[in-house]
Amino acid sequence: MNFGRGPSVVLNVGGTRYSFSREVLKDFPLRRVSRLHGCLSEQDVLEVCDDYDRERNEYFFDRHSEAFGFIMLYVRHGHLRFVPHMCELSFYNEMIYWGLEGSHLDYCCQRRLDDRMSETCTYYAAEEPNGGPEGKGRRPPGAEGRKWLERMRRTFEEPTSSVAAQVLATVSILFVIVSMVVLCASTLPEWRAPENRSVEEQSRYTAESVREPSGIIEAICIGWFTAECIVRFIVSKNKCEFVRRPLNIIDLLAITPYYISVLMTVFTGENSQLQRAGVTLRVLRMMRIFWVIKLARHFIGLQTLGLTLKRCYREMVMLLVFICVAMAIFSALSQLLENGLDLGAKNKDYASIPAACWWVIISMTTVGYGDMCPITVPGRILGGICVVSGIVLLALPITFIYHSFVQCYHELKFRSARYSRSLSAEFLN
Repeated sequence: MNFGRGPSVVLNVGGTRYSFSREVLKDFPLRRVSRLHGCLSEQDVLEVCDDYDRERNEYFFDRHSEAFGFIMLYVRHGHLRFVPHMCELSFYNEMIYWGLEGSHLDYCCQRRLDDRMSETCTYYAAEEPNGGPEGKGRRPPGAEGRKWLERMRRTFEEPTSSVAAQVLATVSILFVIVSMVVLCASTLPEWRAPENRSVEEQSRYTAESVREPSGIIEAICIGWFTAECIVRFIVSKNKCEFVRRPLNIIDLLAITPYYISVLMTVFTGENSQLQRAGVTLRVLRMMRIFWVIKLARHFIGLQTLGLTLKRCYREMVMLLVFICVAMAIFSALSQLLENGLDLGAKNKDYASIPAACWWVIISMTTVGYGDMCPITVPGRILGGICVVSGIVLLALPITFIYHSFVQCYHELKFRSARYSRSLSAEFLN
């Protein structure tokens, strides 16, 4: 060391003192400590540590003393582990400060750090570039003029961002519930049009149905959903990204059939050939069931399910591959044992491999409708193996999907809590 006097130096880390000889600092495993050996002036020393006492040759570091104690255990014994009851990210910051990396950790702690960092990166990805709703950074020029547009966007996109957003979300949920009740009630025999109507009566009934109470309620709900979708499209930042979002596509799929059915009713008129499109109209009207998925905007549970399916598509594909391979094997064997060999009475339910695939899928998923079952002893043994194999194969990817579901739930809950804090501040103001 070219600065300071005395045969030894003292490191004071958070109130805990460590004494070392000068020669030890030259090749010290911690880069920050070893940098003290090459300091030529007090200014160089203060770039490495927080303070320096010339008389006692003591260097002060305002860092976590317990974390440094565990780091010193790594220096002495070569094993670096997390401090109990300390955040993994906080300890990782201490490691970076002293010049260590994640690779210096033991394998078990490396996995904990990777999991925690992946979760934290997911949380930060949900934050806004300017620090979220609580950010107080300097706004770029012209941002004041777009402040109301940003507020409108949050009101329609984030149900917990403000009081107005919660009121709007509540109204939207009520409209969805009303539309679903009307859809279910329209399938009751008392509400349906008799099947023996003539073409003219059916046409007149279809044209007048929009003037009935159920038709009026449906039109009001569609009007609300259409207005909501248009406003959200106008206030969105990126129009192309808005169109590509799954929930927005579902909104279009739920709204468009109503307008198509109305246009088809208007243009078909009394034409009996075009009246054959009545089946198409019923299919389009039944597509209103997609409105239920609109509730995903307001409930964390449905959002968690969608996000989990999006992130676990590899595991889902792997699960489907497992099922398809097992289905091919067991269906061929069951068809051979039940119908292909002369082991007794032939089972007509297993006349072909595609027919046996139905039995395999309901057996592997342990549903067991009982509509078809093996009757030979080898077939029953194969059925037992099929059921056990289905339980094992379905359980293998479930662990990955479960962990992803928990992570997605905590992420969305964290995001909701962040906007709830903004809501509380707005309410207090």
